Amino acid sequence: MAAVRSTGDSVLLEPCGDSDPDLEEAAGMVLFLSDSRRVQKVLWRQLFVLDSMMSLLEGLECVQQLMAQPCPSLPEGVARRRWKALKGEDRSELEETEMLLRCLQDQAHNIHDRKQKLAHLVQQLHGRKQQCEQHETLLHKAQKALLSCDQQLKQLKKEAGAVISQLITWQSLRDELQGCVAAMLDFMQINLLAFNQSELSVEIRPRLCSILSSNKLESLKLSVTWDHADQFRLQVDEGTVGLVEGCLSGRWAEFSTTLLEVIQCYVCQAELLSEVQALRSSFAIDWRPSQRLLVYLKTSSLVCHLKVEEGYPHSGRAQLLSVRRDGQPVDTSELKPRKADLSLTEWLVFLCSSPLI
Repeated sequence: MAAVRSTGDSVLLEPCGDSDPDLEEAAGMVLFLSDSRRVQKVLWRQLFVLDSMMSLLEGLECVQQLMAQPCPSLPEGVARRRWKALKGEDRSELEETEMLLRCLQDQAHNIHDRKQKLAHLVQQLHGRKQQCEQHETLLHKAQKALLSCDQQLKQLKKEAGAVISQLITWQSLRDELQGCVAAMLDFMQINLLAFNQSELSVEIRPRLCSILSSNKLESLKLSVTWDHADQFRLQVDEGTVGLVEGCLSGRWAEFSTTLLEVIQCYVCQAELLSEVQALRSSFAIDWRPSQRLLVYLKTSSLVCHLKVEEGYPHSGRAQLLSVRRDGQPVDTSELKPRKADLSLTEWLVFLCSSPLI
């Protein structure tokens, strides 16, 4: 009994790893029960002696009888039977106590295991909480990014709508230009000279001009440049035909009209330009298309100006406008050609051979 109690006490009183308040409380309970058992044994013995004394005193009539009466003796075997009964009760109570102690020890271990599991679960819960906070932060950032993407998408859709609208305009312009090109190809020859992202150079020769000028007139050379502001610049090669001075510009919507005007002017003046081109190889002349003025440099000091009327050579005439020597006007009243209506070529031949100037 003592060995079992000491073994149980040592097991229960051993520290189980870290100091646990529940285990310390269980160990204190074991010590309390052990002390209580010792006190109960002493009390039971004293109570037995007290009961025997009270039984004896109840049967006496006076004190002298107590002094004269011999010590009572129990029947043979009664004390032994009582001792065995007490010993059996003590053994059963000891077994019950040991069983309770084992149950208490198991419960203490279970409590310790559950505490460790609970601590582990609390740690996992704390980790899950941190993960949830991180996920909430990422979700907030993702929502902000999504909102920003939606705004950018709306802006891009708006820009795409503007680009599509401009593209439709350009496609319409392209179709119109293709129609103009198809119409031009029916009555003129077009050769592509150069092309890049912002400039186009072409050489145009209408078939009507080829018939009228017997292929002596040089082709019309044009350079077209454009920019992203929907503007164009049309430059005519003056060194070739001297059709217009400077360059023409405007919006793309006006390009086809401007080009047709230049070509129409070129066609209408095919014979005039062909004649001017032929005269350049024989005379020192300068053709000014905006003024319809032909400047003839006979000598370094003598300059003749001839005015060409609209519709020349069919309905218009070429007239001598003035003659200047060293910047001063020269009297031309003595100049009388053989006929009144002279062509530009005839005027230059006459002026070149006239001794009066």
